[in-house]
Amino acid sequence: MPPAQSDVHQEVGGLYQNHHRWLQGWLRHKIGNAFDAADVAHDTFMRLLARDEAVGAREPRAFLTTVAKGVLGNLYRRRDLEAAYLETLAALPPQLAPDPEAQAILLETLFDIDRRLDGLPAPVRRAFLLSQLDGMPQAEIAVALDVSLATVQRYLVKAMHQCFFAGPPA
Repeated sequence: MPPAQSDVHQEVGGLYQNHHRWLQGWLRHKIGNAFDAADVAHDTFMRLLARDEAVGAREPRAFLTTVAKGVLGNLYRRRDLEAAYLETLAALPPQLAPDPEAQAILLETLFDIDRRLDGLPAPVRRAFLLSQLDGMPQAEIAVALDVSLATVQRYLVKAMHQCFFAGPPA
């Protein structure tokens, strides 16, 4: 393990020892569910361990609260996406519904694409969704977004790159 990474792990270990119980209690109060609170607290510290640079938080609890709120937002968004996916599946005739393994793979793929799209500016994301989900031609997207056709093409290239060619999302 490189020295910088070791320092980060030691720092996060100290944060964990000193504040994990407090963070989990704060999350339990905020969420109202001890199991989700434990998961979000765990994911908060895992996110910190994935960092390349030191945390250096002068106010550790405020810092942990901010990180945990981001993790919690991801949890809610993931649940909303899953609910929409399951609602769509329920509307399918049984013979067209994918098997459970395919459903799980599709859901994970949706989560991954959602994370990747989240990092894009709103017009780029909207152009991509209009193209991919609604099948709208580029000229119509340009009119809908009130931008040039060349801009729509740039948006789509940027979104495709982010979704399919960029490294794993953070």
